Amino acid sequence: MLRVGLTGGIGSGKSEVSRRLAARGAAIVDADVAAREVVEPGTPGLGQITAVFGPEVLLPDGRLDRERLGQLVFTQPDLRAKLNAIVHPLVHERMRQMEQEAISAAGASGSSAIVVHDVPLLAENALARGFDAVIVVDAPEDQQAQRLITARGMAPGHARDRMAAQASREQRLAIADIVIDNSGSLEDLDHRVDDVWAILRDRATARSRG
Repeated sequence: MLRVGLTGGIGSGKSEVSRRLAARGAAIVDADVAAREVVEPGTPGLGQITAVFGPEVLLPDGRLDRERLGQLVFTQPDLRAKLNAIVHPLVHERMRQMEQEAISAAGASGSSAIVVHDVPLLAENALARGFDAVIVVDAPEDQQAQRLITARGMAPGHARDRMAAQASREQRLAIADIVIDNSGSLEDLDHRVDDVWAILRDRATARSRG
């Protein structure tokens, strides 16, 4: 099995790369999916969040109001630390389970598994050493901001604030084994992902022969 970390700044196009790797046969372990699952209604995670932040962070149907919670902790490091202390261990455990499911599926099919962990905050949380390779999806900061404004409807100031709250472009590139330049078209991205997929398959095959 080849364990790959995939990351990129908000608006870099990391999700586009993740989808393309999945289409080529990678097993995707998505940190955002895990983060949503561990705070579903009835989970211990949601119970702990409600106990700390109060019922005002819940929607009328009992689900977590992620936007409200995000606004609450975004400018308050102490509250953000409390939230992270609840969510991060739960997400880590769920991702471990998802990886084991991917390994089991690959073993049953006799294939060399390539498991890609899609982790937005991989650089921020110093997780690079836990992977056989780290892919960073990169785009110029002005282009990231424009994508957030155009595709997500963010106000320019909010887009810049969201970018500033993450690791810098330089910090992400410093941990990269492979960089995917996503400053061009989606067709350009397809070609780059093809090249990276060939590299990953070669590495996975070499490891399986180990």
